[in-house]
Amino acid sequence: MNVLFVMLGAAIGAPARFAVDQYIRRFTTKPYGIFLVNVLGSFFLGLTFKSSEHTRDLFAIGFAGAFTTWSTFMLDVYLAYELKRYKEALINLTVSLGVGLFAAWIGIQIVF
Repeated sequence: MNVLFVMLGAAIGAPARFAVDQYIRRFTTKPYGIFLVNVLGSFFLGLTFKSSEHTRDLFAIGFAGAFTTWSTFMLDVYLAYELKRYKEALINLTVSLGVGLFAAWIGIQIVF
C-alpha cells in the first residue's frame, strides 16, 4: 500500500515540476523554475515532518521527491561555473541552500 502512495505522489510531483519550470523558463534563461520547485519542495517536506506514514509517503517521498530535483540544481550550478559565470553559480548555490533550509524550517514551525 505504501508503494501506491509514493507512486501517486510522484505521478503528480514530476509533471508539476516540469510545468512550473517550463512556465518560468518562458520568461528567463536563469534557473528560477528549479529554484522555486526546490524551495517549495523543502517547505512541503517541513510540513510533513510530523505527519502519518501514509501522508509522508504520499507528500514527502512521492510528491516532494519527484517535484524537487537535486540533479538539475547541481547541473545548473555546474554549467554556470563552466561558462565562467562564477557569481551566478555561487549565488544559485548559496541562495538555493539558504532559502531551501529556511523554507523547510518554516514548514516545520507551522506543524509544531
